[in-house]
Amino acid sequence: MSPTSDLLYSDTEEALRDSVRRLFADRCPPEAITSVYDAAPQDFSGVWRTLAAELGMAGLLVPEELGGAGATAREAAVVMEEIGRAVAPVPYLSSAVVATVALLQAGDTDTVRGLAAGSLTAALAVPLSTAPGDAITGIHTDGNGLTGRITSVAGAGEADVLLVPVAGPDELELHTVDRDAAGVNVSPVLSLDMTRPLANVEFSVAASSRVGSAPADAAVAAALETGAALLASEQLGIAQWCFETTLAYTKQRKQFGRAIGSYQAIKHRLADLWVELNSAAAAARYAADTCARHDADATIAAAVAQAYCSGTAVHAAEECVQLHGGLGMTWEYPAHLYLKRAKSDQLAFGTTYRHRARLAGLVDLPAS
Repeated sequence: MSPTSDLLYSDTEEALRDSVRRLFADRCPPEAITSVYDAAPQDFSGVWRTLAAELGMAGLLVPEELGGAGATAREAAVVMEEIGRAVAPVPYLSSAVVATVALLQAGDTDTVRGLAAGSLTAALAVPLSTAPGDAITGIHTDGNGLTGRITSVAGAGEADVLLVPVAGPDELELHTVDRDAAGVNVSPVLSLDMTRPLANVEFSVAASSRVGSAPADAAVAAALETGAALLASEQLGIAQWCFETTLAYTKQRKQFGRAIGSYQAIKHRLADLWVELNSAAAAARYAADTCARHDADATIAAAVAQAYCSGTAVHAAEECVQLHGGLGMTWEYPAHLYLKRAKSDQLAFGTTYRHRARLAGLVDLPAS
């Protein structure tokens, strides 16, 4: 760890957390979020507009000269933690993190200004399962427009602008396409976690504009690595909610005349989870901090955080369901929302195995 690292939360970050948490507590209660699985789901676009524009969270990673807050990945990680705690159905990760980083790296200042202001929402058109370091083949173009299909894109349904990696004649290019443009078809996908909706995107001679003149490989790689690093903070938020809620429940739920939390078997499970949770907090926070400082350890820290935090979130959600007994199995209780988000996050930006394999390569460990 760099001697300049300070993983404690600043007063500014805690104030930011308080604002976001109050918004989600008021506008995203569990009973409302469960409606995303209904035939007529509740519309959360107003929550996203409030978060993005009124609270200014969409511009955290955008420099002040482009209309943003000029903050860093540390502040964005705090927002991601609160999104995890509430399983909030907002496209913050896909738009304010991944798409914004890609556009900043590629040099599209006009679209970035719209994203920072909250007047535009964007999505990078790659499958959500794409891991940092994966080869991006890109959509094809014949000179008249883009043609091809991309599956399981996060945030495509809510996006105004799609950022599309395109296979140019000599190099990978990054193009912007209006979601409602002719030749663009965005079809929702029925997925495990409907709080982060996925969609298939199909292009049929769709008009586009190239972003910048440099190859897009670096921009896409930076966006995916930042997304993976900050996803760990969302996974931490999921695990924290599950642990705190389960701990409170075991203290008040009685069986045979005593609280179930007094039984040693339950104590052991919660103690093990607490240790795991604190380790995940350190990994997620370090990934956000190194990303914010553009530290040389940022790539390794992101791989470590994803390799560890994704499993912690799933374990915490599973314990939440199991230790709540029959209540945890019901549709009305929100535990299933956290388990679904945790399982979905476990596959986002690459599986745990992929991150461990990548980490082994980064630190020159021999393959087993």
